[in-house]
Amino acid sequence: MRRRLLLAALAATGAAGAASGQSTQPLLRVWRDPNCGCCTGWVDHMRAAGFRVEDNLVASPAPARRMLGIPSDLLSCHAAAVDGYALEGHVPAQAVRRLLAERPAGVRGLAVPAMPTGSPGMEVPDEPDDTYDVVAFDGGGGRSVFMRFQGSRAV
Repeated sequence: MRRRLLLAALAATGAAGAASGQSTQPLLRVWRDPNCGCCTGWVDHMRAAGFRVEDNLVASPAPARRMLGIPSDLLSCHAAAVDGYALEGHVPAQAVRRLLAERPAGVRGLAVPAMPTGSPGMEVPDEPDDTYDVVAFDGGGGRSVFMRFQGSRAV
């Protein structure tokens, strides 16, 4: 009986959220420098993709990176967490959606090392978009290419 009540309450909450136009994407927590324009651009990209964003303006995202277990060789300019996964850098929303849909075994998070031109938040007028990898990482030092993009387009 309790389980039915809980399921009914969860269903009603979901229906109310959908009816009010709220995002069905999980909460994305971001840690970034308040003076970083490219980080603001990435947050805007994620919001436009339907993610609810908790935007934490901090002097340094290093404590969040340590907490999330983001490897130092994959660092960029901001860190984030979504539904149990860590994100580092200008990871496109399309890659985050795929991660959340597939939930690959052993993956701790995704990173876009450095700051590729044309990645979300790093758009530069009259400059060609870089081709770059979204790297999946695990807790034991493993890495793999999760997706490849040119600018914000998957290739």
